[in-house]
Amino acid sequence: MSLMIQVVTLFPEMCEGALTTSMLLRARRRGLLAVRVIPLRPFGVGPHRQTDDYPYGGGPGMLLRADVVVPAVEWAMAHYGGPARVIVTSPQGRRFTQTVAEELSREQHLILVAGHYEGIDERAKMLLNAEEMSIGDYVLTGGELPALVMIDAVARLIPGVLGAKEGAVQDSFSRPGGGLEGPQFTRPRVYRGLEVPPVLLSGNHQVVAAFHEKLAEDWTRERRPDIAGKATDERGN
Repeated sequence: MSLMIQVVTLFPEMCEGALTTSMLLRARRRGLLAVRVIPLRPFGVGPHRQTDDYPYGGGPGMLLRADVVVPAVEWAMAHYGGPARVIVTSPQGRRFTQTVAEELSREQHLILVAGHYEGIDERAKMLLNAEEMSIGDYVLTGGELPALVMIDAVARLIPGVLGAKEGAVQDSFSRPGGGLEGPQFTRPRVYRGLEVPPVLLSGNHQVVAAFHEKLAEDWTRERRPDIAGKATDERGN
């Protein structure tokens, strides 16, 4: 499976570094993920390539223009990948969760439009049939960081991207019921008086698995009581 993701942004330099390191670079080299950054500036209007303007009716800040955003997204579709699911990063949007990441990982082509300033002319979203998505209840300067968060979360769910076959399944929020992953330990066995739990050294895989499950349940109750009940219900306990 291969997924094409395009990021339409006024600040492409904010994206390049993250997309050319670590897991994302390996996924691209393996042909499992293709990512292109589409600069918005060349689609600007007038001699100064203007991309934003003041909102009608007054108010603070500037808005990205519909007659800039729409042609940029249409160009991205026409030149790379064809029709796509278009997502605008926005604090007003649907909450991006692990479930949504899993949903998006099954798509073939995504176009993420990074909002900036006070946002994007509403007509651009309407014309592109775009959905809005938010990574949390806070406001950032632009949508580039949320777009990168989405790409990272989605890419690691594509089969073959992670080295460990079950790595993504055991992660927090991907576990059965959506609970947290419990604590992990590695060498040395004892460090500054703190010892690795002896059960993890027992070699009994069934006992170790049960121990990990118990730790995960305890951590979920202690650290995220808001999802602890849901995790229990979905396991049928």
